[in-house]
Amino acid sequence: MEEYSKNYGHQHPLLLLSTEDEFISNHSGVSAECSRCGDKVSAPCFVCAEDCGFYLDKVCADAPLELHHPFHQDHPLLLMQNSPYSYRGWTCNFCHEKGKKFVYHCSCSLDFHIKCALFTFNIAENNFKELQHVALHPPLISTYKGDEPVEDVRKCFGCWEPLTNYAYFSPDCGFYLHKQCAELPLKVNMCHRKHPLVLQFKGHRFSCEICQTNRERVTGLVYCCSPCKFDFHIECASPPPIIEDKRHQQPFTLFWRQVPFICDACGTEGNHVAYTHGTYSIIVHKKCISLPRIIQSKWHDNRLFHTYFLGKEDFRTFDCIICHEEVNANHGGYSCSKCSVTLHVNCALKDKDLYYAVESDDEESLDISVNSITEVLEWNDAGEATVVQHCKHIHRLKLSDRVGALKNKCCDGCLLPISTSFYYCLQCDFFLHKVCAELPKVKHVWHHSCPRPLLLTSDEIFRCEKCDYVSKAFAYKCEECPTYICLRCVIALIPSARTCLGHEHPLLFYFDRKGKCNACGHDSGDEGVFRCKECGLVLDHYCFSLPITVEDKCDEHLLSLTHHDNKSYSESHYCDICERERDPKLWFYHCATCSTSVHVDCVLGRYPFMRPGSIYEKEDHPNPLTFVKKRYYYPDCFECGKRCEGLAVECTKSGYIAHWECVAPYSEWCSFR
Repeated sequence: MEEYSKNYGHQHPLLLLSTEDEFISNHSGVSAECSRCGDKVSAPCFVCAEDCGFYLDKVCADAPLELHHPFHQDHPLLLMQNSPYSYRGWTCNFCHEKGKKFVYHCSCSLDFHIKCALFTFNIAENNFKELQHVALHPPLISTYKGDEPVEDVRKCFGCWEPLTNYAYFSPDCGFYLHKQCAELPLKVNMCHRKHPLVLQFKGHRFSCEICQTNRERVTGLVYCCSPCKFDFHIECASPPPIIEDKRHQQPFTLFWRQVPFICDACGTEGNHVAYTHGTYSIIVHKKCISLPRIIQSKWHDNRLFHTYFLGKEDFRTFDCIICHEEVNANHGGYSCSKCSVTLHVNCALKDKDLYYAVESDDEESLDISVNSITEVLEWNDAGEATVVQHCKHIHRLKLSDRVGALKNKCCDGCLLPISTSFYYCLQCDFFLHKVCAELPKVKHVWHHSCPRPLLLTSDEIFRCEKCDYVSKAFAYKCEECPTYICLRCVIALIPSARTCLGHEHPLLFYFDRKGKCNACGHDSGDEGVFRCKECGLVLDHYCFSLPITVEDKCDEHLLSLTHHDNKSYSESHYCDICERERDPKLWFYHCATCSTSVHVDCVLGRYPFMRPGSIYEKEDHPNPLTFVKKRYYYPDCFECGKRCEGLAVECTKSGYIAHWECVAPYSEWCSFR
């Protein structure tokens, strides 16, 4: 033990404890932390001669005030006692742990613990003395919980790849480093011919020049070309010369490109690194070599097959059903063998929760949809099923297109007015739109997060996850969570071009766009919009699914949904229900005979899809209750004593009547719209 003349900014003299025995004999039972890094102190270290509690690890004591780090050649790292940010603390860009004490800081917002900076400095200088006494662990083996693999969240702090891939070091300071990342060369001359690539820290999110992807982590080691401002992932900068793939008998061979190319697998541009396959004369990205050949996507009921060339014999063009941009038929994409549905590769595989890879080539097993029409008894010359048996109705149904012959009739599936071809019951008052009748018993929907498909159900009271309306009709029900989606929303959000009231162009749904709805004037938020590519009309999916006609006590005729007010309807633009002013630019319901005009919300109310006459079973009531909407006489509610002006349930035997809100479970009447 000796006294040191240098006190490292401390007010008292310091003593150097060179051995662990010296430290234990003088500070037995003391849990001491280094005043610079905060780690537990062990010999060799400095302690205060006045025994004031100051300890300093020798590594931290020897740390230079200015560090010229090989992994960050643009600026020096400055050793600072406090956080460089006045409004917050700091986080180490190497180990991603929060720092509380001294920090190596760069003006470009890179921050490191002292030991992280010095450790990586030694690695960059090929000084592996710090790893000599660190055990080298074999690659982690994937573990399973049941049949599902359990993901190990630990990753290498150099490349941020999982530890399952390669052997790794696990130093005492708490981070992990692949052996091959510790041995990476500081400079390489491979994929970028103009200048050598230098291994550097990256302190912000970037796009790799080769694979054009961003990683979840915004920092880590990358190869950079500062003059050209190019950044490369470590594995992208040193691609393997040959890659085997089980889909192809011959391997893919590395081909350096000096000019951009179009990948034959995905149809997007690539740079520098390409792989060729001589047998098929294709050139692809490295990442596209192992694309799944068959996928089941939530965007489509049938399985989708990947092909390198989508060339159509009739020279038609096909748009991707997700982004609605053209899919280049001269390059790869996913398509359905049973219909014209086509997807860009990057659109189909963008979200891992919306698809899974399929190994089987068995065509018969590839269709997940189960037909709701259980039996077809008659066909017409056009190949349409004209008399059928449906799984949700006990009687036979017959096809008809005589829409005009039905008045005040709604589809029992979606509860919208009958406006297109429909099936009707030969024995009772039951109707289904043709499109509703043909929906499958089991269906994947892209807008629901649970992995399993939804099941078709009927005659249940539910609140729709998408539109938030309460209904008693057909719905798709999730078995994993208490979620229902009404047929109106399911049909509206099936990817395809849609027609719209009074609009000459088709509308397409864009799930990742926002906009102001032309029908109601509200912003769509993050729910996506229907949009016209020709003229820019925007509708949210609530307004897109509005009933074309409704009935209300304010008028003896049906009110029609109207998309503009040309002043011949109503000179004052007032609602005839609430008597408040209307915006003539927004949609409304109108009777051309009586010149009645009303707000959409005023005429629909809170329960537009709870049909009077439906039955509700109340646990503590002996008889079934019937849904009613009183129009002229409003009896008092048996539960709260107030008049039943809205939706109510009534017992025809006992005279009992109550507001729906007074008897229903909270989840079946509360609307968050």
